[in-house]
Amino acid sequence: MHTRAPVVVGRDEELRVLDRVLADAGVHRGGAVFLVGEPGIGKTRLARFAAGAAFDRGMRVLRGRGSTIGPIVPFRPLAEALMSLLRAGDGLDLRELGPYQPALGRLAPEWSPDGGPEEPRPAHSVLVLAEAVLRLLALVGRTQPSLVVLEDLHDADAETLAVVDYLVDNLDQAPAALLVTTRADPGPALDVIRSAAQRQAGVLMELRRLDERQVSRMVALCLEAEDHEVPAEVVRRLWADSAGNPFVVEEMVHGLVNGGLLVRGPAGWQVLGELRIDVPSALVRSIAHRTDRLGPQGREVLSVAAVLGHRFPLSVLRRVTGLDDRALLSHLHAGVAAQLVTPDEPVPDWYAFRHPLTAEALLAQIPPPHRAELARRTADAVQRLHPELPGEWCALVASLRLDAGQTAEAGALLAEAGRRALADGAAGSAVRLLDHAHRLLASEVDVAVRADVLDSLLPALAEAGQFERAFALVDAVTELAAAGLGRVRRAELHTKLAQVANTAGRWTDGMAHVETARALLGADATDEHTARLDAVAAFLTLNLEVPDRIASAEFLARRAADAAKRVPLPEVGCETWQLLGVLARERDLDEAAECFSRARALADEHGLPIQRAYAVIRQAGLDWLAEGKAVELAEAREEALLIGAVSVAYNVDAILGLDAVLRGQYAAAAERLPRVIADTRRLQLRNLTLYGLMARATAAAHQGRRAEMDAAIEEFDEVGGVGSQERPLCFGLARAFCALLEEDRVTAGHDLARAIAYEAETPTVYHLSGRHGLLLLLEAVSGALDLDGYLAVTRSSAARMRWNRVFAQFALAVLLGRLGREAEAAQAVRAAREAAAIHPLARHLGLRLVAEAAVADGWGEPVAWLRGAEEYFHQAGQAAVASACRGLLRQVGASVPQRRTGSDQVPRELRALGVTVREFEVFRLLAGRLGNKAIATRLHISPRTVEKHVASLITKTAQPDRESLSAFAASLGPADRP
Repeated sequence: MHTRAPVVVGRDEELRVLDRVLADAGVHRGGAVFLVGEPGIGKTRLARFAAGAAFDRGMRVLRGRGSTIGPIVPFRPLAEALMSLLRAGDGLDLRELGPYQPALGRLAPEWSPDGGPEEPRPAHSVLVLAEAVLRLLALVGRTQPSLVVLEDLHDADAETLAVVDYLVDNLDQAPAALLVTTRADPGPALDVIRSAAQRQAGVLMELRRLDERQVSRMVALCLEAEDHEVPAEVVRRLWADSAGNPFVVEEMVHGLVNGGLLVRGPAGWQVLGELRIDVPSALVRSIAHRTDRLGPQGREVLSVAAVLGHRFPLSVLRRVTGLDDRALLSHLHAGVAAQLVTPDEPVPDWYAFRHPLTAEALLAQIPPPHRAELARRTADAVQRLHPELPGEWCALVASLRLDAGQTAEAGALLAEAGRRALADGAAGSAVRLLDHAHRLLASEVDVAVRADVLDSLLPALAEAGQFERAFALVDAVTELAAAGLGRVRRAELHTKLAQVANTAGRWTDGMAHVETARALLGADATDEHTARLDAVAAFLTLNLEVPDRIASAEFLARRAADAAKRVPLPEVGCETWQLLGVLARERDLDEAAECFSRARALADEHGLPIQRAYAVIRQAGLDWLAEGKAVELAEAREEALLIGAVSVAYNVDAILGLDAVLRGQYAAAAERLPRVIADTRRLQLRNLTLYGLMARATAAAHQGRRAEMDAAIEEFDEVGGVGSQERPLCFGLARAFCALLEEDRVTAGHDLARAIAYEAETPTVYHLSGRHGLLLLLEAVSGALDLDGYLAVTRSSAARMRWNRVFAQFALAVLLGRLGREAEAAQAVRAAREAAAIHPLARHLGLRLVAEAAVADGWGEPVAWLRGAEEYFHQAGQAAVASACRGLLRQVGASVPQRRTGSDQVPRELRALGVTVREFEVFRLLAGRLGNKAIATRLHISPRTVEKHVASLITKTAQPDRESLSAFAASLGPADRP
């Protein structure tokens, strides 16, 4: 008799919820369930039921546990769950995951594109990995929905919890369900679960203890009897002493039966002698009794297993105990028969205790000296089996050394495990490991070892965003100095602090650490020190408000690049040459291209795929800015996809979205940009989200959709766009163009002035906000710019970027025409139109403005230019500009296209009221609360005519007055059009 209940008792509501969630996953309405409760309350039992129910539904079951052989092993539960896909051998084509496939290599090296761990994998954020897992589940779900069971997450690493948090928020349209079990102990896991439940991203079920009736039913099931066949005194005592904990109930029933206190008789079960049950000592005694029956060797085997943890591998047990396979398996099979251990289902040649309390009870029986000796022997055995301590073994041996009292060894291993976690992108785990090592080694005499731990802890804290904790470690550096740490090593730590400050945006503090490091190094500075210090100083200087910051940053970056070449430090070289390329972009496009080419060559030479991807995209981006070429960008995107550089790929997607806008391909932009914005927002790639929102605002602005533009810019500000490099573009590339399409040059001028002011506050690397393009044309037309001023601005290579070149050449044409140099002006117009061949809005808006100047100054072909512009803007539904073109044509006596029949431009509801095309042109401008004179100027009609149209509109729309009519006009957006 196994004295285990064969069915789940007292969990009817939980079973209904689990069944519903599994059913929803089958129809792509994924969800999450969290089972929370004390040890032994039945979480694992319910998880097994859910797995069985999912299997019966034809679902794939993926299982992993947080309780592992060592502490703080990043992603272990996820890796264990997903590895079953490899063992199943279903031949999933992971190439369909695109750039997300390499991220999965952190969970299973076999999933890397190269098929193994030999090549270095690119560092991915935890959110990228979480998105990769989500997409993998979607891929698996094409043939089978899945249930992912992650058990015992109370001790899980921060990265696993981050992935879980991400999944529960994004499973709603996935063919997968997630089941998480954890203890009710306060901690990060419970915080994540409660937060998810509060935002209704999952169902939280806190398992309660069984009541007396349920305990009675459970005891009967354990004894394979009917309820009335179990003595009432046994039920009452078990319910009282177990406190309704199902595991404890089963253990006590087992103890009563095995101890001969509860026996089956002719009339059913009966008690022999006095009923004695003590809890929790009864549990300990029950397990001790069962282990005693296994003999000394069997007890030793399970003691070593308990030292390892809830789960344990046979290889280590074999090495520590010295038993051969036959003897070892014999003892383990006896443990299985005694219901103490069980084969671990997901992993071959591993076993696990049936319940964590079993391992804890075994440990409680081992005297501390013997436990320390077992920990030492086990650590030695693991290191002999796995000399390099790959993966989880490093953290395990660190834990064992700590239990053995070997503090220095434990600290060194924790530090190594932390460095590995940081290299793998698990910053949260890295901080915990390295911080523990830092505290353990605080009293070590060897200050060099402590300095090495600090050297790794500082960047880990920066990656985890714990900047204040990182800066607080300045005191630790001071203590090391007092303990005799050399000047050079202290300088290296201050360099790390400067890098942390740069990441945190604390430029002044960062420069202070740079100066401290330089002073400490003095004449002892090597090329490696110079390269690292100058590189971080260059980035810090670029953000300081000093007059010569661009020149100073460039000087430092060049010196860093030269030193990095001599050492060599290829990563520093790639970083600085790319910075030099960005700095050179405004001055000399060819020089910028050369810098990016050098960065790419370095990355190729030293096998740095991520640095190469960034160099390629920057070169392609430069070609796009210079000549509007998008082919190289698309190729750079494909290269990024191949190595899993997700952020690089999204960077290209965002640029291609803006490219579509500037080419007038608004449908393509409308398809690409929302996806970019949603994905980058989910992955917390804030800068790319801002770029996407700026591009969406520009798309709306270039179509004259002010309400949509304003909404996009409002969202841009909410995401954190204030102070970003994209903010000037929101005014110079979006708002100013929207104002020009409304024929409101005053507002356009104000928007451009704000763009330039923002650009001065936060230097941009985009150079498309108008200073080198659109502003030149508007100032040339208004007479605020002369040829000398034009030449001063256009000396910058930014004016030769294709988008800017369109307006710069149009501006030159206006200036030359005004000086009577008609042939040169005509050539400038031809050059502008050639540059604008791929930018229809820029071409026709430029022609409309140049034609106005040409009419005034008597040169060029303004009639032809205006006819082309009028046709374009009429077809685009930009009534104000089309009307202005017709007004200018009337002014020069040219025939004007009759557009009054174009009632399709008038919204349906206004057409039904009898509003004419001309009245609608006035109506649209009323939305801006403009006066009659301003409207007349824009439409090139008389103020008296405007007054008549306004009066007619008030009557037709049944508005009480002009103010109400203006509000009504403002309420109609692009969506109200036919």
